[in-house]
Amino acid sequence: MHLVRPRDLDGVLDALAAHPGATLLAGGTDLMVEVNLQHRRPETVICLRRVEELRTFEPGFIGAGVTWARLEHGPIPALAELARTVGSPQIRAAGTLGGNLGTASPAGDGLTFLAAVDAHVVLASTTGRRTLPWSAFLVGPKRHARRDDEVILGVEVPDAAAWPQAFAKVGVRQAMVIAIVNCCVVRPADDDVRVAMGAVGPTVLRVPDAEAAVVGDPTPSAERLARFETLVRDGIAPITDHRATEAYRRHAAGVLARRTLERCLPG
Repeated sequence: MHLVRPRDLDGVLDALAAHPGATLLAGGTDLMVEVNLQHRRPETVICLRRVEELRTFEPGFIGAGVTWARLEHGPIPALAELARTVGSPQIRAAGTLGGNLGTASPAGDGLTFLAAVDAHVVLASTTGRRTLPWSAFLVGPKRHARRDDEVILGVEVPDAAAWPQAFAKVGVRQAMVIAIVNCCVVRPADDDVRVAMGAVGPTVLRVPDAEAAVVGDPTPSAERLARFETLVRDGIAPITDHRATEAYRRHAAGVLARRTLERCLPG
């Protein structure tokens, strides 16, 4: 295994140009598990830990190298809330939001927040930069639209710190667990609701029918909330696997989404 350790973004892009198809290593909390289990044997690994440009964290932009430990103390409530559920303190000190994007797991906790706020993923190569909506970047289970010569720079996000928002997930524990279902709800305004669900489809999903059922009502009635729950349950595409059945995921998703929305309502 050949390890390349660039110190800046130009070094990363030069390394990608020199080693097409090289594996990018951020925190290593996903990649090194696969390597240790001998599921992957990359020939060339480009380490991103020293690249300061990837650690930018400012209003409107979160760099790919920003760790969960920084996010859990950041100003965006739902992002901080979900970051606290990601692994142990040691994992949060190493793992990054960019790693969540690079792994592209449908259960990635950070991806639900990015979907809920309609984030855009910024990528760079030696030929320039391009920006993709989250829905165009995440194309399937553990599949994304990053080209072999590109690195994920980070994500463009709205200034969501003041929005009512909440995150929740169902698992065998409250933290240090891969979600059976996860959910992020944000309310950019009283007449707008966005709900994103994870681990219930090939990628993280928005549920537009459920959103439409409560849009325009700052205090939805019990009947409208029940309708919202039903539409979430019916608007996802879960599977049965070793963690949960399809039926359980549908039920849990509806209940979780409703409770998460209720946390975002006034009063």
